[in-house]
Amino acid sequence: MNLGSRNLLGSLWSPPDPVLAEAGVAGEVLVARIRLGVAGILLLIPMINISFFPLDPQESGVGLSLTSATFVLSLIVYLLIMREFNPRWLSFATSAFDVSLVSSALVVFLFLNQPHTAVNSKVVFEGYFLAIGATSLRYDKRVCIFAGLLAVGEYLAIVSFAATRWDLNSPMYAPYAYGLFGWSAQIARMIIMLSAMVLSTALVMRSQKLLRLATRDPLTGLFNRGYVEDRIAVELSRAQRYNKVLTIAVIDADHFKLLNDTHGHLAGDVVLCKIGEMLSDSFRQSDTAGRFGGEEFVVILPETDANAGLQKIESLRALLAEEPLAISPRGEQVHATISAGLATFPQDGVTAADLFETADLRMFQAKREGRNRVVGSGVEVPS
Repeated sequence: MNLGSRNLLGSLWSPPDPVLAEAGVAGEVLVARIRLGVAGILLLIPMINISFFPLDPQESGVGLSLTSATFVLSLIVYLLIMREFNPRWLSFATSAFDVSLVSSALVVFLFLNQPHTAVNSKVVFEGYFLAIGATSLRYDKRVCIFAGLLAVGEYLAIVSFAATRWDLNSPMYAPYAYGLFGWSAQIARMIIMLSAMVLSTALVMRSQKLLRLATRDPLTGLFNRGYVEDRIAVELSRAQRYNKVLTIAVIDADHFKLLNDTHGHLAGDVVLCKIGEMLSDSFRQSDTAGRFGGEEFVVILPETDANAGLQKIESLRALLAEEPLAISPRGEQVHATISAGLATFPQDGVTAADLFETADLRMFQAKREGRNRVVGSGVEVPS
C-alpha cells in the first residue's frame, strides 16, 4: 500500500473532532428517541393483528416476539444514553443494532418460508437506508463506513442463504408477487447501499471541513476563540463526569505593542506565527492550543495536573526565549518572550469562567513580576 492510500485510509478512519463528537452525542440521543418511537409503533402492529385480525399463530408469534425484543432493547439503549452512558464504542454498537434490526426482519421471512419477501422486499429493505443515513448524525466517518459495510455484509449473507436454500424461480412460487429472483438486481441493491454509505461519509467530512474553516485563526493556524470556548466546555464536562483533572494556560506575548511600534506590524505577525508554530508542535493531539485574541493564547490540557501543566508551559517559554526570530529580509532579529498563568480543575475552579479568570490573573502576576515567566497554583517557575 503506497503512502497516498495509507493517508486516505488514515483520514477516513480518524476519530472526529471533540466538538463534533460532542454534537454526535446529541445526535445519538435523537436517534435513540426515534428508534424507541418506531419500535413502539412496530410493537402495536402484531398486538392489533392478534386482537382483531387473527392470522397464522406461528407468524403472529414470531412477529410479536421480534417486535417485543426490539422495543425492550431500544428502551434499554435509550435509558443508558439518557443516563450519559457514552463510551467510545457506543455509536458503533447502536449503528450495528439499527442495521441488524432490518436484517432480523428479513431473516424472519426466511423462517416463515417466504424467501421472496426476504430478498425482494420493497418495504423492509428500505430500513437499511434509514439506518445508514442516521449514522451521519453521529458525526463520525468511521461509524458511517462501519454501518454501510455491515448492512451490505448482512444482506449479502441473507440473499446467499436464500438462493442456496430455495429454488427462488421455481414455478411453485408463481405468480411471483415479489418478482423473480435475479443476482443483478441484488447486486444493484448492494451498490445503492454502498452509495448511501458514501453520501453519509461525505456529509460528515463536509461538516468537519466547515468546522475547520470556521474555527481556525487565519494568521497562526491555531484554533480561534469560539472553538476554544466550545472545547473548554467539552473538556470540562468530561473532567467532571469522569473525575479527571484539567489544566488551562493563558499565554501573552511580552512587550508586543512595543515590538509593533518599533519594528512594524509585520514583525508582530512573525512573532505571533512563531508562537503558534511552537504551540502546535509542543503539545499532544488531545491538547488544544488557540489564539484567544491579539497577542493572547490559550492552551487546554486534559488529564494534566498543575505540576505537569506548569512544566509543559515552562518548556515552551524556555524554548521560545532561547530562539532568535528573524523579523525582516534584512536579517533583523528579536528575542520574543511570553508570560503565562495556569489554572487547574477542580482546585482552582469548577466552571470555565472561574478557570479563565484565575489563569488570567496569574498571567498578569507573571507580567508584574518581570515577564518571561510562568505562574500556576501559587508556584512560580523562575526565568
